Order: sequence, then C-alpha cells, then structure tokens
Amino acid sequence: MIENSQFRFPGATGIGSMPGGDAREAVKTVTGSFEDFPYLPELPARGPGADMIGRTAGMLVELYARVEPSGWRIGDRPGRDTQRARSWLREDLDALEEFTQDYEGDLKVQAVGPWTLAAALELKNGEAALSDLGACRDLASSLAEGLRLHLAEVRRRIPGARLVLQLDEPSLTAVLRGQVRTASGYRTHRAVDRQIVEATLRDVIGAHGGGPVIVHSCAPDVPLALLRRAGAAGVSLDFSLLTERDDDAVGEAVEGGTRLFAGVVPGTDGPLSDPAGSVMGVRTLWRRLGLRPGLLAEAVTITPACGLAGASPGYARQALAHCVRAARSLADNPE
Repeated sequence: MIENSQFRFPGATGIGSMPGGDAREAVKTVTGSFEDFPYLPELPARGPGADMIGRTAGMLVELYARVEPSGWRIGDRPGRDTQRARSWLREDLDALEEFTQDYEGDLKVQAVGPWTLAAALELKNGEAALSDLGACRDLASSLAEGLRLHLAEVRRRIPGARLVLQLDEPSLTAVLRGQVRTASGYRTHRAVDRQIVEATLRDVIGAHGGGPVIVHSCAPDVPLALLRRAGAAGVSLDFSLLTERDDDAVGEAVEGGTRLFAGVVPGTDGPLSDPAGSVMGVRTLWRRLGLRPGLLAEAVTITPACGLAGASPGYARQALAHCVRAARSLADNPE
C-alpha cells in the first residue's frame, strides 16, 4: 500500500530547457501547455550564462564564475559572465511574472544540484571543484543560500504559486562511481562517499524550507534510495533507461510516497506515438511491481525524457502538449 505523501503533484510538466532565445515566447508556450504545473524555462541557445551551469553559477552567493576555454571557472569577483547570467534570469522571471498573473497552483523552478555543479565548475588550478571536498562544501553552502534568495524572489513575484524546486543532477551517478574525468582526461576523480553525497544533498534540499524538491537526472542508474533519504519528494528520470533491475528501488520509492516523474516523451524531434502508447511502459512497470493501477495518477507525473533545448520550436510545443494528453490517458485508463 502506498503511504500518504506530503505532496501531491499534477499529472504533467516539462523538464526545463526550451529551444530558441525568446523568453516571452518560451514562457507563453509553457504556461499555455501546463495550466496547473508550469515551470520557468531555460534558454541555453542564448549562450554562456543561459546554460544550466552558468545560470546556476549566477545564483551563487559570495562565489562567482567566469567562462574559460575549458568551461566555467570559479573566480574572485563577479564579472561580465556573472552579470549576463543574472540579467537573463531577471528577463526570464519578468516573462514568467507577466504570464502568471493571479496564478495559484504548482510552479516549478530548476537549478543544478551541488554534485553536478561540483563536477562542472573548475577551481583556479583548472581541476573540478569535485577534487576538493572543502570546495564542495563551500559550493553547496553558497548554492543553498542562492536558492533561498531565488525562491524568495519567485515567491514575491508570483505569490499564489506553490513553488516546486527541481535540482538537476545528471552527473550524480558518475560522482558516486568515480567516473568524472580530471582536467587531463587521463584519470578520474575519486568517488565521493555516499554519506557525504547524501548529507550535502539534504542540506541543499533544505534550502526550500520544507517545500517540495524533486531531483532530475537523464543518466542511467539514478540512486533512488539515496535521493529518498536525502529528502527528495520526487525523482525525475528518463523512463527509457530503467531496466528490470531497477524494479525494487522504484517500487520502494513509490510505496514510500516518492513521486515518479517519468520522462516518456522524446526530447528531440521525431514521430510521437499516440498518448496511450507513450505511457504503455509505465503501465507495464506498474503491473510488474504489483501496484494497484488506480494509484498511477497519484504517483506519476509525465514529462519529456530530458530538456528540449535540442528540439525545434514546433516539436517542443508538440512534446509538451503530448505530455498532457499522455498523463490524461494514464489517469483515464490506468490499466
């Protein structure tokens, strides 16, 4: 029997990134597609600072990053790259505020989680922050404070929304397994202890002050049990990467009240199946787990498999609308 979860989520939403560079058009598409679970789009096509790492780096408090040929590097003071990231975020928030006047309901915002950020941001010596656990702690602390400020700003602009924070952690499994490459590319950074990873995630999740946090990864082998223990209310993943060896972890997560954000709609252009066909794998998993079909709508939110930055604008609109239809199919015909 599934335990009562503290949080209830609508049936469909998106991941984060959208194609193009027009903030108003992206927000208009997202809010028009998801009337009860819109999100703040990210537009990485605009360049450095609009990408997921740069955007989150711009949120950091008392830590700054700049673009180097090798990627984003932590620096001593805010420069033009930091200013650009913050400017684009303000532009996106302006657009979101415009299209969510008097909105009441769930609203999702995204940021990169502490371990993917530590794997992506370089220290002054060119190595990833992941190479120095002290730097990882400082980075996580700065991120948590930055997220508190960001969430407060969104709450001020859209006071009727229940904010849902999504932490993007595509590098989390690689961090746990010691698979993140060093700057030379010849070695990998040492695996980080699972207890340290979990505690750090718990601290950053706590930045939402008890509000719902979901963790997203479109990589294989998402550590579901660890994320549950860290306090994630939901886990977002590429459904096509699940195998039967994940069944026990998925079943335990769902039975424990963790929401499954199932990425079943392809994130790049291609033919879309009928809505019922898109969620056939979810129904099959449910039967395999022996869970009651009627609980599907309470436990699953349908999303694209990953962000839509690599899609055409037309396909992105179709994909978001398809998520809504697929979620409706799942709710109306769970078996």
